[in-house]
Amino acid sequence: MSKSRFDIAVRNTLEVVLPEELSQKLESGQRVTGYLGFEPSGLVHVGWLIWMFKVRDLTSIGVDFTVLEATWHAYINDKLGGDMDMIRKAARFVRHVLRAVGVESNIRFVDAEELVSNESYWGLLLKAAKATSLARVKRALTIMGRRAEEAELDSSKVIYPLMQVTDIFYLGVDIALGGMDQRKAHMLARDIAEKLGFKKPIAVHTPILTGLSGPGRRMEGLEVDDVLADAKMSKSKPETAIFIHDSPEEVESKVMRAYCPPRVVEFNPVMELNKYLLFQQEGFRLVVERPEKYGGTVVYNDYYELERAYVEGKLHPLDLKKATAQSLNKLLEDIRRRLFSSGEAVALLEELRHAKVTR
Repeated sequence: MSKSRFDIAVRNTLEVVLPEELSQKLESGQRVTGYLGFEPSGLVHVGWLIWMFKVRDLTSIGVDFTVLEATWHAYINDKLGGDMDMIRKAARFVRHVLRAVGVESNIRFVDAEELVSNESYWGLLLKAAKATSLARVKRALTIMGRRAEEAELDSSKVIYPLMQVTDIFYLGVDIALGGMDQRKAHMLARDIAEKLGFKKPIAVHTPILTGLSGPGRRMEGLEVDDVLADAKMSKSKPETAIFIHDSPEEVESKVMRAYCPPRVVEFNPVMELNKYLLFQQEGFRLVVERPEKYGGTVVYNDYYELERAYVEGKLHPLDLKKATAQSLNKLLEDIRRRLFSSGEAVALLEELRHAKVTR
């Protein structure tokens, strides 16, 4: 049975605000537009494949999609040492990765430079600022992996959430796509949209991959957004990330060293690789090969079957890691082949390998 446009749009998401709005829009017969903004900040890790696959989903059902290369946002957030030339090269590299993933139709790329060069953009930003409080804006700093107090030392940080809200209104999109860490910006846009005479964006939020070292020691008392910011896979902590250009040997080594406590699913990056990436692929099955004395080979046909077995202690972390590494390498093999077929992509990759990466 073929999936509906709505089913494709919402699969592998954690939240849609609001589902009925998305359903109505997709069924309206009208042109549907969407957007995602990303900070060009260096190399691409597998966590980014989650939103890239979702862009692929949306474009496959006819959504006209804009990928905003948030160059000036990256500058504000101190990415790549504030080197705008390297930031733009990082943006160019992401274009190549998206093509390697299979995102080529119904998509356009927009550099933030185009937006900030228009005086009407800044007029709209000021209107957005007038429609909300400083406290609300500072609470939204988690969208950039920052805490509210960091704005005390660098006031440009306060502009960032307002820019993201302005991006949505300026582009006039129906759907705002992002990870759960972007929720506060999207909800701020929804809250002030009607005050400014704009339609409320439909917010689609995807999962965030936990870094390979796990969630860290301190989670109690933190807001969900702060936990996500601290625990998520990050290129600024390369030891916690699997990059799409990593060799099969590197991928296997990283997975085998990853945090993966027995019977624990929450904030377990190895289980998340299965849930959010591997089992999202059409027809995927996880094959765990073991000697007969340890139960022999077992095949898991869906993620929840795997989760049950792991929580019940029927699957050892080491066996899970081996099978996950093998399957992840198969997923990345085709992406790497397409990516490395481009001379420009390879050249950009080499430059980015040696670039200064900041959080």
